[in-house]
Amino acid sequence: MMSSEQIAAQRLHNQHIEGAKFQTPADVVRWMGAIQAQDYGQSLWAIGARIQDATVKAVEAAIEAGTIIRTWPMRGTIHWVAPEDAQWMLKLCASRLIAADARRLEQLELSTAIMARCETLVGEALSGGKRLARPEMMQLFEDHQISTHSQRGYHILWYLAQSGVICIGPMAGKQQTFMLLDEWVSHSRELSGEDALSELAQRYFTSHAPATVQDFARWTGLTVTAARQGIQAAQPALIAESINGFEYWLNPATQPAPEAAATHLHLLPGFDEYIIGYGNRDAVLAPEHLIKIIPGKNGVFFPIIVKQGQVIGTWKVKRRAKAFDLTLDPFLPAPDLEALALEASQAYSRFIELPLASVRVNTSA
Repeated sequence: MMSSEQIAAQRLHNQHIEGAKFQTPADVVRWMGAIQAQDYGQSLWAIGARIQDATVKAVEAAIEAGTIIRTWPMRGTIHWVAPEDAQWMLKLCASRLIAADARRLEQLELSTAIMARCETLVGEALSGGKRLARPEMMQLFEDHQISTHSQRGYHILWYLAQSGVICIGPMAGKQQTFMLLDEWVSHSRELSGEDALSELAQRYFTSHAPATVQDFARWTGLTVTAARQGIQAAQPALIAESINGFEYWLNPATQPAPEAAATHLHLLPGFDEYIIGYGNRDAVLAPEHLIKIIPGKNGVFFPIIVKQGQVIGTWKVKRRAKAFDLTLDPFLPAPDLEALALEASQAYSRFIELPLASVRVNTSA
């Protein structure tokens, strides 16, 4: 019988936050299955935190090379995925959202005919490996009398990405760019039905375990029935364990020893898979502290401090020209936090290639 501490330790191990690190961004993304990425800067650190001696430049070089790509494969939310996985993940998970989108199209006075027209325009504009920044995409639609006001423009881009037409390319300054997915990806795996469900279940329960079927359903946006089908299709690679009265699934080949314990302090980004990858976070976060991670109740997750597997606070950075300041906001008094954070911040300092100037612990807790 595993304790909450052991669940946390195993998740840290399986997500490669503790233990062996990966060598490349592509290794991270492929292992994790998908990494939430609507906050670009935070998502770079989500990848970097799992790589040995990572830097922002190294992750962005992988983006420019197309070894990781950003699109909307599940839950209607932007994620990093391996390029060969994008199309089959979209067909498996995003197709449900497209099928249920009629009401939203009606609200925005859009239609499938307008979307087909937008697909044609985008195909012509981006063909040949071209990239257009978001404002240029909006202007393209406006030039052809397709209004982008009142969320229409965003929804058109979302719809075309969910349909597998476009994906987000490398950044142009602070602007997203868009490319044709089939041109940006040199090779796509062909998976569908039970094979796709099995593959996604194995990816998730290998990298995120221990986790429940409800966690998997929430992560993918699939129904619980489809999530169960995926687990069944993945047999015998996955096994179930009863923990605190709940059924948790895992891949026994990747689990640490039963006595393994989380030992370090980690400064993880907002939207990190350690939190966002589960429907139930009680094993790593006391429920009364959740509001401190999402204070606006608007779906924006603050960066988190993780000590011995437990989320104990939030952190933020103020960048200067040649250094950065670190502010820690623990949920409860933590006398040793500053010393531990000094060590943990070294990886982040290497990542952004700036030295740490100061650490301040907010003692209002």
